[in-house]
Amino acid sequence: AEKYKDRLIPWCRISPHEGMSGVRKLERCVRELGIRGLEVSTFRDKLYADDRKYYPLYAKCVELSIPARIYTTMNYATDRAMDLGRPIYLDEVARDFPELTIIAGLGGWPWVPELVGLARRHQNIYIDMAAHRPKYIAKPGSGFEMLLQFGNTLLQDKILFASSWMTLGLPLNQIVQEMYELPLKDSVKQKWMCDNAARLLGLR
Repeated sequence: AEKYKDRLIPWCRISPHEGMSGVRKLERCVRELGIRGLEVSTFRDKLYADDRKYYPLYAKCVELSIPARIYTTMNYATDRAMDLGRPIYLDEVARDFPELTIIAGLGGWPWVPELVGLARRHQNIYIDMAAHRPKYIAKPGSGFEMLLQFGNTLLQDKILFASSWMTLGLPLNQIVQEMYELPLKDSVKQKWMCDNAARLLGLR
């Protein structure tokens, strides 16, 4: 990111189990390293998004004016709860931190309607659809029907492109092309692929 400042924006993940040491680390990362966002991995931390261990980090994000991207989908690790990433746990966070920009990462599957409801309910919740191959999102029965419907209309300013191309094992340009083939209005595609993220990150 230091080498390619015009192309890359660095984020970090800090364990809430570090307590105030982690909060101070986040501040150093932002002020000294140019970190622009916090990644919250609920299934790795084995905590729900509204666990109070996260609250000092959320508060520091507000203070530093950076977004928190929170893991919001099921996980496949059978040694922990499946619903660690269920969207409903963002509700209390959004209410307790109305100034915190929350990106619900990975589209909320299989609780997509719940996430769509939260994004409509809270001005500070956005959605990205990382790790889901775009060509299958529009297939009947995919579970993303409601997100496509509202993402093309009422939530068109709140959906962000994210690829997870390494997880999918596909070239990034292929994933981008598949996104552009989704049944969305051209103006909405521009928002999903660029404008919404640029606005959220303060690039425009």
